[in-house]
Amino acid sequence: MPGKGPSLEDLIGIEHSKLGFFQELRQTIEALKDANAQSAQRRREIAAILDGITDIMMVLTSDLRILSVNHVFRQTFPDVPRPEGMFCHQIFRGEDAPCPGCPASASFAAGDICRETAIFKIGGRNAQFEMVASPINRPDAPERHILVFKRDVSREKEYQAKFYQAEKMATIGMLATGVAHEVNNPLTAIFGFAEGLRRRLPALKEKVDPRVMEDVEDYVATILRECRRCQDIVTTLLTFSRQKTVSFSAVSLNAVVNDTLKLLRSHLKQRNQAKITVRVDLSENLPMVHGDEHQIKQVMLNLLVNAMDAITGPGRIVITTYQSSKGAVCLSVEDSGCGVPPENVDKLFEPFFTTKRSGKGIGIGLSTCMSIVKKHQGDITLKSTPGQGAIFTVSLPVNPEKTT
Repeated sequence: MPGKGPSLEDLIGIEHSKLGFFQELRQTIEALKDANAQSAQRRREIAAILDGITDIMMVLTSDLRILSVNHVFRQTFPDVPRPEGMFCHQIFRGEDAPCPGCPASASFAAGDICRETAIFKIGGRNAQFEMVASPINRPDAPERHILVFKRDVSREKEYQAKFYQAEKMATIGMLATGVAHEVNNPLTAIFGFAEGLRRRLPALKEKVDPRVMEDVEDYVATILRECRRCQDIVTTLLTFSRQKTVSFSAVSLNAVVNDTLKLLRSHLKQRNQAKITVRVDLSENLPMVHGDEHQIKQVMLNLLVNAMDAITGPGRIVITTYQSSKGAVCLSVEDSGCGVPPENVDKLFEPFFTTKRSGKGIGIGLSTCMSIVKKHQGDITLKSTPGQGAIFTVSLPVNPEKTT
């Protein structure tokens, strides 16, 4: 019949259809809620993992622009609030060109993990970083990206270098002790026989030509004098090689200078081919300092070796001890070498900073000196003019109990 409406069965079917649709929709919504909850949980877990990473982390584009960074990066560079879009070498080096040996560039080129170690100046100090760059393989991404981790290993490397140095010194100490004892035995015999000859010389004066007798007396005196000098060297060598714990006591800076010069005498003779002269001006009645004698000798040794290394031709080294107007006991080592450029003066005592050519040093000598002097409540200062040499001055507090 025309105009006839839907039957009751049709209406019931429609309602059932709607009911089924809404039930299915509700199930879909619940499934989406569960998926969102799981996704949020995974994001929290990933965020917790990333927050636990103590390395600087960056994602870079193929042209080394920063896409994203972690919280360690932002803590390290608080003055760079928006690093995204900047080149990484602009932040780490302040340069427009990529860093030499950049692991990110190498990783892009090789399509594999690349590692590199480099030194950056961050927060006013030199920091050594181990860097790892790894490609991010995403088939759906139109552009390749690189994940870069940078770990500050300055403290580890410094401790490692000091450990190797201590191991080397321990080995040298053992060898020096053995050599010193082996040398000391025949030296004692030579000294004893020479002393016996000296005692018998008066009885020979009437039997030997006076001119010959004078020569023999000079020979015996020379043998005895050189034996005593060798004994002093052996004693000094044993003192330096002896391993001992840090022990603070009254120390004479004048004695430290003399003992160190005895050790370096042969090295100075080798360098004297370049005509390096050493002048020593030690103050009399100099107060004792309160410190560890072995460590203070290490400072003196480092400063003298650096002074010799700074002189490439004929030159001079002047070693002076004195008491300053403020009461501190001072030791200065002046050389006529190449000097230190003004831009390097503040960096010179930083770990791993060196102006020496490769293989001549790793840049921990002066930082070790500064560390030792600071432990003694003292200070090291540097005055230098490029091309005219440098003066390193160590200032140490007076021992309250004793003076020389």
